[in-house]
Amino acid sequence: MAIDSKLRGCDLVKMKVVDVMASGQIKERASVLQSKTQKPVRFEISEGTRASVEKWMEDELMVGSE
Repeated sequence: MAIDSKLRGCDLVKMKVVDVMASGQIKERASVLQSKTQKPVRFEISEGTRASVEKWMEDELMVGSE
């Protein structure tokens, strides 16, 4: 996700499930508000990243998580 978005680490750790997932699927594009500039950053989530995040979201510890 860091490579796809080019976001700072502080912005990556603040991301929530709703930022990258909708209707049970990982979004192809996401938008996150940068903490330093307060400007939205829109980025594409690559196919490999989407597959990894989707698999991670299926983990029992992540089910129902924000």
